[in-house]
Amino acid sequence: MTKRIIVGVSGASGAQLALKTLEILKALNVETHLVHSKGAVASVQHELGDDGIEQLKSLASVTYGPNKMTSAIASGSFHTDGMIITPCSMRTLSGVAYSFSDNLLSRAADVILKERRKLVLVPRETPLHEGHLEAMLKVTRMGAIIAPPVPPFYADMKNATDLLKEVAARGIHTLGIDPGAYMTRWK
Repeated sequence: MTKRIIVGVSGASGAQLALKTLEILKALNVETHLVHSKGAVASVQHELGDDGIEQLKSLASVTYGPNKMTSAIASGSFHTDGMIITPCSMRTLSGVAYSFSDNLLSRAADVILKERRKLVLVPRETPLHEGHLEAMLKVTRMGAIIAPPVPPFYADMKNATDLLKEVAARGIHTLGIDPGAYMTRWK
């Protein structure tokens, strides 16, 4: 049976993580449902080029606009195997923490939590202040998993592409999907 994952992209820096995550999930034959926040448009364009959102969309099975609140992923009756938000801005993380579903990205995350499915958040902020940490603790207590984009330095990464692959594969692994050879394992 094919896995079905929602991939959320927010306005934090790290569009390349979203791109690599979608590339790996596509290679693994995972059905992906892509949703992005309004804030993601500018950061994705800045980091991936003018066609950045189109690059992401080309890798997804299904795509949704940030305001399409009647989309399938806005309902718990639409079965998914989980959701990853990569990169996850502190605005999006805070919206999830306090159930502020003002766009499809945060609504989909809220649905994942209420249905007790896996939600992986890849926050892209440093350093962190107490408010960031409190929001992370709150979503963790609600069942989400915080997976900062920290590379495994034992993986003998040679370049930024290797680093992105390892971080994206770890996020996918956290969802419960085996990323196979995309992830270096400790031996």
